[in-house]
Amino acid sequence: MALTLQEKKEIVSEVAAVAASAYSAVAAEYRGLTVAQLTTLRQNARKNGVYLRVVKNNLARIAVKGTAFECIQDGLVGPLVLAFSQEDPGSAARLIKDFKKDKAHDKMEVKFVAIDGAMLPASELDRLAKLPTRDQALATLAAVLRAPLDKFARTLAALRDQKAEAAGISLD
Repeated sequence: MALTLQEKKEIVSEVAAVAASAYSAVAAEYRGLTVAQLTTLRQNARKNGVYLRVVKNNLARIAVKGTAFECIQDGLVGPLVLAFSQEDPGSAARLIKDFKKDKAHDKMEVKFVAIDGAMLPASELDRLAKLPTRDQALATLAAVLRAPLDKFARTLAALRDQKAEAAGISLD
């Protein structure tokens, strides 16, 4: 079924808006997957803050023009599903990696990943998937910021105890 010009414009504007705000992208060839398998992938994508769409390559090329994902234009070849991370840089990579773990989905082939205006080979999927989620990054930052305060508090407590002991005062 051919798309009308209006439908094509809507697809391009939707994908362009997503690409403009996305952290990273993963493109994978979906040849050999069933409709049910793609439906499962789409459901998981929605749960994990990933925009997932099968888009005609010419429309995708137009949509990513002027975004950080303009670099992927040459890689848009064959039947591809595009996954854009909307919540954290690794979410699309984790989605595809987890989906491929199931032997029934082994026909899906990652073609490339893109982050920070650079198209990277499919072999970088694991590295991208290991990036922390937003919550994990914030927790790590909080721990780093809190560590000196904890040390300072322990030092003050030890100093207080030392002075109390020297004065013969029991703090119990």
